[in-house]
Amino acid sequence: MSMPKSENPSTLENAMQLLIQTFHKYSGNEGDKYTLSKVELKEMLTTELGNYLGNAQDKEAVDKVMGDLDSNNDGEVDFTEFIILVGALTVACNDFFLEFNDKGEKK
Repeated sequence: MSMPKSENPSTLENAMQLLIQTFHKYSGNEGDKYTLSKVELKEMLTTELGNYLGNAQDKEAVDKVMGDLDSNNDGEVDFTEFIILVGALTVACNDFFLEFNDKGEKK
């Protein structure tokens, strides 16, 4: 399946394309090119999500993320499992910003 080409993709379409491109930037480095190994996951977490996951260098933290995401226990993170991580982080960030804004408005 190829991505539809649009001369003026929307912000959300751009975001979706970036998610796909980012996953495949790391998934093809070793082993199955459609999944993230633990090494690929650590590299992706450190490089792409280091600001939100400050302890991504920590082996135990990476092991926990891998264990939490790898719902089928195959030792790899597939695209669906990756999207669950990104979705959960996005919800957490949204909740944080809503709470932060609510506190700011009460003053």
